[in-house]
Amino acid sequence: MAKFRPLHDRVVVKRITGEEKTAGGIIIPDTAKEKPMEGEIIAVGAGARNETGAIVALDVKTGDRILFGKWSGTEVKIDGEELLIMKESDIMGVIETAA
Repeated sequence: MAKFRPLHDRVVVKRITGEEKTAGGIIIPDTAKEKPMEGEIIAVGAGARNETGAIVALDVKTGDRILFGKWSGTEVKIDGEELLIMKESDIMGVIETAA
C-alpha cells in the first residue's frame, strides 16, 4: 500500500467480507449482499486537539477489528484496494477476541 497517513482523528479501514453462503448453502451473489460493517484498521491519525490545544490520542490502533455504521466513512481506492476513511466517532466498537 502507498504511504497514506490519515489526519487528526481519522482512521483507514479495510472491510472484512462476511460469508459468501447462507447457512443452508445458498450462494449469495455480490449484487444482493450488503457491504460488511466490520473491518480492520490499517492506519490511524495522531489524534484530535482538545479545548486546551493538546492532542488526544485515539482509542483504537492499527490492527484492531472494529464495527462501524452502515453509512460510515468515505470510500477511497489506494493502490487499487478499496478502503474506507472515517472519523473515530463513526466506530461503534472494537471486537476483542478471546485469548
